[in-house]
Amino acid sequence: MTSPAKFKKDKEIIAEYDTQVKEIRAQLTEQMKCLDQQCELRVQLLQDLQDFFRKKAEIEMDYSRNLEKLAERFLAKTRSTKDQQFKKDQNVLSPVNCWNLLLNQVKRESRDHTTLSDIYLNNIIPRFVQVSEDSGRLFKKSKEVGQQLQDDLMKVLNELYSVMKTYHMYNADSISAQSKLKEAEKQEEKQIGKSVKQEDRQTPRSPDSSSNIRIEEKHVRRSSVKKIEKMKEKRQAKYTENKLKAIKARNEYLLALEATNASVFKYYIHDLSDLIDQCCDLGYHASLNRALRTFLSAELNLEQSKHEGLDAIENAVENLDATSDKQRLMEMYNNVFCPPMKFEFQPHMGDMASQLCAQQPVQSELVQRCQQLQSRLSTLKIENEEVKKTMEATLQTIQDIVTVEDFDVSDCFQYSNSMESVKSTVSETFMSKPSIAKRRANQQETEQFYFTKMKEYLEGRNLITKLQAKHDLLQKTLGESQRTDCSLARRSSTVRKQDSSQAIPLVVESCIRFISRHGLQHEGIFRVSGSQVEVNDIKNAFERGEDPLAGDQNDHDMDSIAGVLKLYFRGLEHPLFPKDIFHDLMTCVTMDNLQERALHIRKVLLALPKTTLIVMRYLFAFLNHLSQFSEENMMDPYNLAICFGPSLMSVPEGHDQVSCQAHVNELIKTIIIQHENIFPNPRELEGPVYSRGGSMEDYCDSPHGETASVEDSTQDVSTEHHTSDDECEPIEAIAKFDYVGRTARELSFKKGASLLLYQRASDDWWEGRHNGLDGLIPHQYIVVQDTLIS
Repeated sequence: MTSPAKFKKDKEIIAEYDTQVKEIRAQLTEQMKCLDQQCELRVQLLQDLQDFFRKKAEIEMDYSRNLEKLAERFLAKTRSTKDQQFKKDQNVLSPVNCWNLLLNQVKRESRDHTTLSDIYLNNIIPRFVQVSEDSGRLFKKSKEVGQQLQDDLMKVLNELYSVMKTYHMYNADSISAQSKLKEAEKQEEKQIGKSVKQEDRQTPRSPDSSSNIRIEEKHVRRSSVKKIEKMKEKRQAKYTENKLKAIKARNEYLLALEATNASVFKYYIHDLSDLIDQCCDLGYHASLNRALRTFLSAELNLEQSKHEGLDAIENAVENLDATSDKQRLMEMYNNVFCPPMKFEFQPHMGDMASQLCAQQPVQSELVQRCQQLQSRLSTLKIENEEVKKTMEATLQTIQDIVTVEDFDVSDCFQYSNSMESVKSTVSETFMSKPSIAKRRANQQETEQFYFTKMKEYLEGRNLITKLQAKHDLLQKTLGESQRTDCSLARRSSTVRKQDSSQAIPLVVESCIRFISRHGLQHEGIFRVSGSQVEVNDIKNAFERGEDPLAGDQNDHDMDSIAGVLKLYFRGLEHPLFPKDIFHDLMTCVTMDNLQERALHIRKVLLALPKTTLIVMRYLFAFLNHLSQFSEENMMDPYNLAICFGPSLMSVPEGHDQVSCQAHVNELIKTIIIQHENIFPNPRELEGPVYSRGGSMEDYCDSPHGETASVEDSTQDVSTEHHTSDDECEPIEAIAKFDYVGRTARELSFKKGASLLLYQRASDDWWEGRHNGLDGLIPHQYIVVQDTLIS
């Protein structure tokens, strides 16, 4: 019999099998539900795509209509122009051409968006409808195939269950037969053992009395043994039969088990994948691909059409040309812009003489007048040329402002998943930056300066034209051109000889000294034009060898003095920066690193003569000092470069004057800022240097190369002060500006600092104290109460 433990174990095995089969059945059910859900989502997706493109088609159509209305509105306005000939003529101008192309582009976009709407409605949406119908139909067929595969799998599982039950049954019968066989064998062994014991007990008895009994007992024992032997044989045969059945059933079970596992594996690994790929998804992705590629083709062709129109507009924008438009305008209205006929001499009362009378007594007067005109023209041409250079440099500045490449808005289209980032990107566009107001103010200020110079230049050119006409007529009449030119040449040579007689020309040293003492804070210094009369008077005085700016008088116009200084450098026969180093200096300007640029400029300038380097060092030290007051005088290094660039360096012929002048201005600005790193110091190049007080210090005899003249001039005074501290009280002063000492003797301080002054060391320096240190304090940088100064 089967033991209870084995029976319990068999029940657990069957229960485990049933649980596993139930899990598989549940999985199969969920698989069909999952495929149903996938089909529903697919249908919903296709429906959403249809709704999306239907709505987008409506939007595209509305957009197309709005574009059409926009274009027609302005085209009708253009067509309604009363002067049709004027409209026709205007079409040849490049801005009008851009406007017409822009309107045509709007109409083209309107047509394209109508086409796009039609493609959405009549091409793309029907494709999605077909994909939806095909997907639903194919899914039903796929579901039937899947159901059949699941039924076949469950059939295999049921067959396995039957084979397993058969195996368990035969194996149980085999175990039962084996148990019965063992029981028969035990009975046989027991019976044989019992017979042996009885024979042993009956051996001592007499043969006669017990012989009959032994025969009977023997007979009984043999009969019992035979019976047990027969039962054993029967049970042995039964066991053998059941054992064979159990083995066959086990073999069948193992074969079925292997086949079932293979079927389950095939279903999960292959059948399900094939069912999804080749049935459920049959043609879905390919059809969806075609529909979406239709959308892409439509959009890309729309973009291509748009780009073609934009390329035409871009070409028109590239061809915006003020010069050509001006020429076309004058050609279109030739009768308006053509010069009128010359005025003819109208004789009075029969006076037919139409020529100048060069005979005595008016001949000498005409000769003198011709010479005066020649001198005046020479001065006016230099002055007007300077104004022209300044005007052109300012024009370049304006062009740099209005042509700055700030039109790239690609950063605004770098969208991220966060809308905040989109908003922040858009908010950082050119028009949204807070600095737009400042840029506009700078632009308007520059424009105002430009038109001032433009007006000044045109007025000067008109005056030159009138005077030149008079001079030419006088010269032609008198035949005195050679004599006049020779006289002026001798006069110019005399002036140059005077200027070159000292290291720093008198006119340069005197003008810089005066401006440094009285005009560091003068607004618009070198930018605002001075009085032409006073400029001529000061210039003529210097030409006579006088110094009209000597002394501490401040009754001269600051702008006129600045004009004299610029006019001197503009009038030099050889510019301060020779033309032969023009290209080398322009190469330096292209360097981005300011220190490297300064180093290369230094290498180029060191090849110049010593006298030229001394003047350059003196001038640029002054300009650097002047730029430190830019908050008051509105002249930073760049503005100073605009004013001085045309005077110091002329652009060689054959070069673009406007673009090259911008590079010249950048070079001058760099030299102003980096003058200490560019020019040799007094140890390397002996000669006068600029002093912050406006005076000229000569380091030729100084063995230390420092500000020896200042220190030597104050040494004795300083000694007296320290020996007589009790004899005078220090006075208090307030710093007007920041100052950085150049030597150990000079004190450094900030604007607004409180300073103690002991006494004057010279006209430009004080002996004083700041932050516990004694040293020199520049007079121009402080404010001292007059009531406190004896």
